[in-house]
Amino acid sequence: MKSITLLIAGAALFSSFPVAADDMTSGQFSADETAKAAEQGVKLLRDSLPQSWTYSEGRPQTLPSYDKWWQAFADPLLDQLMDKAESNNFNVLSALKRIEVAQKEVELARSAYFPQINASAGWGRTQNAGAVSGKNVPSSVGSSFSVGVTANWEIDLFGRVAAEAKAAKAGWNASRADYEGVMVALCASLAKAYINLRTYQAQYEVAMTHIASQEKVLKITEARFEAGIGDMLEVTQARIVLSSTKATIPGLESLIRSTINSIAVLCGEFPSELTDELAKTAPMPAMPPLPPDGVPADLLRRRPDVLQAEFDVAQLAAQAGVAKKDFLPTLSISGSISTEARRIDGLFGSHSLAYSVAPTLTWTVFDGLARNIRVAEAKLNMQAGVDNYNMTVLNAASEVENAMSRISSSIAEAALEKEVMELSSKSLDLSMDLYKRGLSNFTNVVDAQLNYLTYQNSYITANADAMVAMVELYEALGGGY
Repeated sequence: MKSITLLIAGAALFSSFPVAADDMTSGQFSADETAKAAEQGVKLLRDSLPQSWTYSEGRPQTLPSYDKWWQAFADPLLDQLMDKAESNNFNVLSALKRIEVAQKEVELARSAYFPQINASAGWGRTQNAGAVSGKNVPSSVGSSFSVGVTANWEIDLFGRVAAEAKAAKAGWNASRADYEGVMVALCASLAKAYINLRTYQAQYEVAMTHIASQEKVLKITEARFEAGIGDMLEVTQARIVLSSTKATIPGLESLIRSTINSIAVLCGEFPSELTDELAKTAPMPAMPPLPPDGVPADLLRRRPDVLQAEFDVAQLAAQAGVAKKDFLPTLSISGSISTEARRIDGLFGSHSLAYSVAPTLTWTVFDGLARNIRVAEAKLNMQAGVDNYNMTVLNAASEVENAMSRISSSIAEAALEKEVMELSSKSLDLSMDLYKRGLSNFTNVVDAQLNYLTYQNSYITANADAMVAMVELYEALGGGY
């Protein structure tokens, strides 16, 4: 297979995310800052590093529910199970809730664009000590009613609120990528479990077929022994072969039951609801068409984990911008309007109105270098996010390469196993024929029986491995190719 050329150069992705610069006049890191960060340990994918980057919030990922790559296996029951899993799986439902939580975080960040308005109403009674004014001055008592409204509004003059909203939006996108990752993993796990189920059932059917055949061979050895043309050793060997094959049945039955249980959990149902349907032996799914010679590397970018890592970097970059905004002043407007009177019926009299308006510019001059530390911390977090993005892309490319290699090797192995299985079947027929004519030792029959069973199971396993490798390729690519 042709090597996949990695086209995603996300290591320097942060150079296109808006953050405040050191001079507090620019909305981005400068080229010098980017180069300095690289020198300090940000490992760039230099072999495929483009001249410039344009960050896009486009999401090329296609959900499995729309992609439906499993339909290539041409198994209607698998299609039904996928529909159940997408609707009922609790990991999927939990991921959906995380998207909703992230959406609320975005709404919360955007709420800072609007003023805060508070209404109040009350009554108060006060007594002032007369002794403060003189020895014989009596205390004064008073009471009043008040109704008023206060408002406070921070003007986003320097973009702090916008930066916080952008960070929340990137977090929301990351949660959506997480949901897509859960969906891809769910569909892949279900497809693998279904293939395993059909594999165990096929091996169970093979074992039962061999048991029937070995029982016939046992009867032949017993008849030969009773006729005086055979010996008890042959009967004992035949019984050993039969018992060893029967011994595999409990293990296969256990694997079938546990796999059905796993499928039920993935579908969000109790095993009893699917046992009757899945316990029926059915053929292995059809082998999907082989992938083309070389899969476009652009498909890697739609992988949910790559998208999530990318949005994580976007969020960390925006948070770095928020940290730098702390160096800038904040402009806010506070105001209040109220009515006050000693009696409640005088609240709306001509002399009861009171109001205030107070524009305020606040600028922290010194905070013990706390802002500098927060900015440095934000930059380091962002650089760690870039490293994580790079590692995610490299792992994605490696997983695709491994899946492609496994598909090729499994198909080649299956072809050879089929040839060996057919030869072992002929060997069993020939050894049995020679034994019946007294021209061969029964040991040859025993070896042929054991070999035929082994090679049949190996052929089934090799076919299943090839199909599982196809599922792993779909999973590695984030969907169908």
